[in-house]
Amino acid sequence: MIAIAQLPLDLGHRPALDRDAFLVTDGNAAAVGWIDRWPAWPMPALVLEGPPGAGKTHLASVWQVRADAALIDGPALDAAAVPRLLDAGRSLVVERADRAAEKPLLHLYNGFAERRLSLLLTADRAPARWGTALPDLSSRLRALPVAPILPPDDRLIHAVLIKLFADRQLIVADDVVDFLTARMERSFEAARRLVAGIDATALAAHRRVTVPLARDVLRSLYPDEG
Repeated sequence: MIAIAQLPLDLGHRPALDRDAFLVTDGNAAAVGWIDRWPAWPMPALVLEGPPGAGKTHLASVWQVRADAALIDGPALDAAAVPRLLDAGRSLVVERADRAAEKPLLHLYNGFAERRLSLLLTADRAPARWGTALPDLSSRLRALPVAPILPPDDRLIHAVLIKLFADRQLIVADDVVDFLTARMERSFEAARRLVAGIDATALAAHRRVTVPLARDVLRSLYPDEG
């Protein structure tokens, strides 16, 4: 049977948020390196960029603890929040920074740079693709280092499937995970849907999770695959 490893990814279950639990692969090694490098960042801020569910929130949580930083969601960043965040005198994680209002984000960046506090901005896209209208903000964002998390490779998808099955307390043999890894869409959201579908099907039919059952669910989700 497969040895279960805790993987700190945004998978809809309680993750382990310590740095040692993070599965480092070629797709996220650069981002992990940037987080480990703090406080020796060349700029006041760093952008952590990658697709939904890639592990941005986990890495941001690791850095938040390390830097004793506060946290705010980008859409909640408004003019009233900026003075409060500056007065706190702490570094800050801005999740979904690409969805923050531009003027408050500019004032926040300028204030943190003046105070030599660090900002970690997470986003699904690099700043060059945010469509920023304010020239001052656009120039500052484009000058920042970007730590990318690439779409998952086979090794990471394989590990994520193990994690998702383990979180649901499903006993799954190696051949099932290998079968799914070779055929499924390469995304974390697809892994969530697939494992949820397998769990529901196995429960409803009172069946063990086997390759035939996995094949049936895979075909129902992706008729052209499996």
